Amino acid sequence: MPDWRPETLDVLHHPHPALAYKSTPVTSIDAEFKATVREMFDLMYRDKGIGLAANQVGIPKRFFIVNLTAEEADPNEEFVFINPVISGRRGSEVAEEGCLSLPGVYGDVRRPAAVTVQAYGLDGQPFEMKVDDLPARVVQHENDHLDGVMFLDRMAEPAAAELGPQVEEFELEHRSRQSAGQLEEDAALQAKLDAMATA
Repeated sequence: MPDWRPETLDVLHHPHPALAYKSTPVTSIDAEFKATVREMFDLMYRDKGIGLAANQVGIPKRFFIVNLTAEEADPNEEFVFINPVISGRRGSEVAEEGCLSLPGVYGDVRRPAAVTVQAYGLDGQPFEMKVDDLPARVVQHENDHLDGVMFLDRMAEPAAAELGPQVEEFELEHRSRQSAGQLEEDAALQAKLDAMATA
């Protein structure tokens, strides 16, 4: 197993330290990397998502995947964004967002209505996409993850506060798993992320 990823992957829930981690660039696209991307798509479809960032599965590297159809049977709609850079932000709109790392929690987020994203694909070639509406929102949401930013951080304060009790349930579950020895303490998790980020 490569040392830039955990041995097993699963979608992590708030407040796992990986979700607050500012990821480091991908430096190699090899067979193991491609297999990891495939595994991430499988997890995303399992949880009925349309986007998934690497640090949501404990990989502190700058890439995310998207399939707006959420359908495994539609591989032509699968997109991989490696070392993405967002520019050309235009307009503004508010829409509801959710997150696989906070299942069942939804809130309104204001974002640019259209953006340009430059990234590398699985073939190692650079590409550029100009997106608006839902594609723009998903790209921005997933790119935020790579900087350790959750959609809650983008919400207006009163609305975010209303979600406090729901979010607290995830925090209590996280601490409960640690107390039961099912999950390492945050300091140990952080140390592992640091090691993977520099691998």
